[in-house]
Amino acid sequence: QVQLVESGGGLMQAGGSLRLDCTASGRTFSNYAMGWFRQAPGKEREFVASVTWRTYYAVSVEGRFTISRDNAKNTVYLQMNSLKPEDTAVYYCAARQGLKIGSSYAYEGDYDYWGQGTQVTVSS
Repeated sequence: QVQLVESGGGLMQAGGSLRLDCTASGRTFSNYAMGWFRQAPGKEREFVASVTWRTYYAVSVEGRFTISRDNAKNTVYLQMNSLKPEDTAVYYCAARQGLKIGSSYAYEGDYDYWGQGTQVTVSS
């Protein structure tokens, strides 16, 4: 069982920056695919970014958000710059044990474990 703990959410003005952290339990973190998803009020949860040995981004965040990982710390990060009010959502970290060659890990079904979510609110 893998446990994911997110931190770093909060309230920010448009144009500002926030960084989300997600720390995972487990001994083989380097073999996990990691992703960030978000869910805005009244909307379905949507893909934001994923990282294995490469990164993938949703079009809506590409160029503004950066996903990265530190395998020594079992942690994945989401650096969010140039925040917009439409980025307001609960952000979820997700993990998959074992990698699929060629996958972008952009779908909820790609993941086995989820964090509890952290709220990000961007004011205009």
